[in-house]
Amino acid sequence: MARLAGVELQDNWKIGYALTRIKGIGWYLSKKIISELKINPLLKVSALNADDLAKISSALEKYPIEGELVRKVKADINRLQVIGSYRGSRHSKLLPVRGQRTRRNARTKRGKRKTVGAFKKEMLAKMAANKDAKK
Repeated sequence: MARLAGVELQDNWKIGYALTRIKGIGWYLSKKIISELKINPLLKVSALNADDLAKISSALEKYPIEGELVRKVKADINRLQVIGSYRGSRHSKLLPVRGQRTRRNARTKRGKRKTVGAFKKEMLAKMAANKDAKK
């Protein structure tokens, strides 16, 4: 197993796919790096020699990846919140940032549905019974 940028790359993966397993490297960037270094994209990770791995790791240093990328994204979000932008306020309220609707959807951001408002008496009795049963 080869190790690049702190990520273990399995020997049976093709190098094009293996690079995409590194956070911050997608298919486009993976193909770009491989073509710049003139490495066969169909080679498996096990077929790469130490020189090729060194070339790839030096090429990866040009891009923000893994921990550096995570820190950069968090800093960008924090900056938006500090300056008081609309996007920053949406981030702090844990709501969708890029204009999506929230009335009918956005379940992944807003979480599980919570019923707000009036309950029927039967429903309240059932909820109380369930609460007592759990204790």
